[in-house]
Amino acid sequence: MPKMNGIEFMKNIRTNKKLKSLLVFILTTSNSEKDKIDAYNLNVAGYIVKPFQVSEFMEMISSLHHYWNLLEFPNKNTR
Repeated sequence: MPKMNGIEFMKNIRTNKKLKSLLVFILTTSNSEKDKIDAYNLNVAGYIVKPFQVSEFMEMISSLHHYWNLLEFPNKNTR
């Protein structure tokens, strides 16, 4: 991201009253242990390192789509 990195972006989300409970997955090229720790300390739902092969990337996106369809959330009116 040109103006801020993903961790800075997550800090902004987590301090925003309307967005702080947003479910966020980090999709990145960074395999840095520090970046992973920083992301999970900001309560991300997952930290995913992008594969370098397009076919692997498409397979990963398909898996995430399948995962997303399996999730069940409480009704907004009952939270």
